[in-house]
Amino acid sequence: MHGMLGPLVLFAAVMSFTPGPNVIMVTASAANFGFGRAVPQMIGITLGFGLMVVAAGLGLAGLVQAEPRLQAVLRYAGGAYLLYLAWCIARADASRSASARARPIGFFEAALFTWVNPKAWVMALGALAAFSSAGGDLLLEVSVIAGVMTAACLAAVLVWGGFGAAIRSVLGHPRARVAFNWSMAGLLVLSLVPVFV
Repeated sequence: MHGMLGPLVLFAAVMSFTPGPNVIMVTASAANFGFGRAVPQMIGITLGFGLMVVAAGLGLAGLVQAEPRLQAVLRYAGGAYLLYLAWCIARADASRSASARARPIGFFEAALFTWVNPKAWVMALGALAAFSSAGGDLLLEVSVIAGVMTAACLAAVLVWGGFGAAIRSVLGHPRARVAFNWSMAGLLVLSLVPVFV
């Protein structure tokens, strides 16, 4: 496992920092609501993802592979939830003007979002398949992989959240904010294409 740590870190960084549903949502939330209000979302994504890697490493992946109907249910339920969140992102400006209670999704919603995020599953299962060994210490390997993947996830959501907060001032004009929100929603929907095609 020690010799695989460098490649694991590289894999985790590349997979975490490339745009996907989690970072698109964090960027949109920080741009619309500010970095501070997006922090619970970032923590929920990070902890939800870490738990997903551990659960997949300790056997959940085998259950999903053994029962194709469960996989289909997760895919379609996840897709529906992601479409709902895309609609929420697209309408963020309108809902904010309509209600003073508008807010980014919170800790538990973000953790749930991560569990239905197809890219997160690909990352978790890919890391476990590539960086664990058949005869190795399962608990140690899963712990190291989960730790590295969780740290990379946290770094990615912090960077993308910072980017969203940085462009917030540019989005002061209502038209720019609406265009940004619809663009982020469109990217979130596009991220679902590989799952259903």
